[in-house]
Amino acid sequence: MQNMIFRMRDKMSKFMVGRYGGDELTKFESMLLWIPILFSVFVKHPVVDIVCIMLSFSIIGHSYFRMFSRDISKRAAENQKFLNFRYRMVAKFSKVKDRRKQSKTYRFYKCPTCKQKVRVPKGHGKICITCPKCREEFVRHS
Repeated sequence: MQNMIFRMRDKMSKFMVGRYGGDELTKFESMLLWIPILFSVFVKHPVVDIVCIMLSFSIIGHSYFRMFSRDISKRAAENQKFLNFRYRMVAKFSKVKDRRKQSKTYRFYKCPTCKQKVRVPKGHGKICITCPKCREEFVRHS
């Protein structure tokens, strides 16, 4: 039994030589696969079930296509685009989270000329704010 498992593993590793394999985009697609499955569980309708099954199979098919592809440079470029997109989303979320933390002690304004975001402390009444980028002065209530 154990010998058969080693032979199967050896055949699979020989099959995967020269192929792309799994990456971060494949992991994301495998998590994304659960959304239509769970949606079809909660929404009891035959048309929804068929659409969710078709969507699930298309996600699985795309994942396997990418894993077994021999065009490694294209798959690596796709993965890099995904990683860049994911980084931008995480950075945007962390920026919003940081701004929400600071909203208790600071106010945020945009410069009327260059649209630079300027942070000023709260509770100082009417103040003259100088934009650090363009040196434009504008008056706001903190």
